[in-house]
Amino acid sequence: MRRLGWFTFCVVLTACGNNAEQNTIDKNTDWLSQTGPIPAFTQRSGDVEKGRHALLHAPYVNCGTPERVFRELQQSFGNDQNAAIAVERDASMDGLPYFTNRVIGKTGIPVVSSNCLTCHGTVLFGELVIGLGNEFADFTQNPSVAVERAGALVQGADETAEWERFADRVAAIAPYIQLKTVGVNSANNLTAALIAHRDVDTHTWLDKPQNPLPPTDPPPVSVPPWWRMSKKHAMFNLGEGRGDHARIMLAASMLCADSVSELNEIDQYAPDIRAYLASIEPPQYPFQIEKDLANSGQDVFETHCSACHGTYGDTPDYPNVVIPIETINTDARLMEVATGAFGQAYAQWFNDSWFGELSHAAPAKGYVAPPLDGIWATAPYLHNGSVPSIGLLLQSDQRPTRWRHLAADASDPESYDTGQLGWKFETVGQAEQDPNDTWVYDTTQAGYGNGGHAFGDQLSKAQRRALLEYLKTL
Repeated sequence: MRRLGWFTFCVVLTACGNNAEQNTIDKNTDWLSQTGPIPAFTQRSGDVEKGRHALLHAPYVNCGTPERVFRELQQSFGNDQNAAIAVERDASMDGLPYFTNRVIGKTGIPVVSSNCLTCHGTVLFGELVIGLGNEFADFTQNPSVAVERAGALVQGADETAEWERFADRVAAIAPYIQLKTVGVNSANNLTAALIAHRDVDTHTWLDKPQNPLPPTDPPPVSVPPWWRMSKKHAMFNLGEGRGDHARIMLAASMLCADSVSELNEIDQYAPDIRAYLASIEPPQYPFQIEKDLANSGQDVFETHCSACHGTYGDTPDYPNVVIPIETINTDARLMEVATGAFGQAYAQWFNDSWFGELSHAAPAKGYVAPPLDGIWATAPYLHNGSVPSIGLLLQSDQRPTRWRHLAADASDPESYDTGQLGWKFETVGQAEQDPNDTWVYDTTQAGYGNGGHAFGDQLSKAQRRALLEYLKTL
């Protein structure tokens, strides 16, 4: 059973911080943020252990496939080894994939819904790493196809009602979330499509959208790791998620929560989930490290990289800055959509809604330079996942125009390139490219460009090698 076979659902949850420099939100200010430093905001406190339990059990997405139908389909298609990996949960979850939760639906019967590990959990070398973005997830298919298959098995009024509610929501947003390449994510479009179908005051579901719908060709994004949560002041690539991050994370509930009262119930434990996400540590590099070379690479890093990406060790310092698009020069389509007329309508809805009571959507015309903790595990790179390895990120003229991962997931250590820090891949010539092969990443497509971030070009070969060795230690 492929992970997204049942339209497993999530919204990218990135970055938040705990420092307090600014703790007020003025919804009347300009909806665009300036590039440069991002001010901090005091986050609500939460219980880490309760947050982990809520993440893996709670009904923050409370619609889905009736449990009986889901388990019947599991038996028919089987579970892949990664989906079936064990995760500590209540007995009622036994046998369910780690990226799903068993919750009680509106009719009182159990349904299987997606949880956030659909996008933010990866089986890395045989172990589930909660918080590591799944860079092999398939968002290229029409999710309604699998939902309709499940509909053929429903029985009785309750199962029918639960399935119809879920199927109607999926059908409404399906045209706006299908990508061209396996591995990238359509979270921005997903959230925007849901907002189009939500009343700004009551949060009721609208069969006919009242807000602009996003483009049908979603800008692709790479899923960031959750362990950045403890450092970052703003969520998302453009720094648009400002204010209370627990409240912003509830965008993941927009598929199913049909009232402000439902959102308030989820908001009671959202700070616990945020606290758990902020507590996650990155996985340590599992292969050999040349310590002397890494020490030399630290000097290279602190000279050439730390101004944007911060420093590490016993006294880490992360600057939290949005780099102007003219400086970073990476693919601009995500930024253009978010800061154009459509993005303004999206931000206005968010800021006028229940979410805007504590949070603020204010994208900037640039991209956030992320902290690099555990960077070795987060390939491919750039905000759209267009560069297969860090080695290629540091040498822009060597990046492939079209490429394909050699592995289908992150299970096998032999699939990892310890020299370049990324998953092994092959280049694909234009003449040999199958237009139907969704595993090929074609950087000539709009939004999929691999240009920019050419800062490593000035380094010597020896400096790049030392820098790569140092990055293994973060």
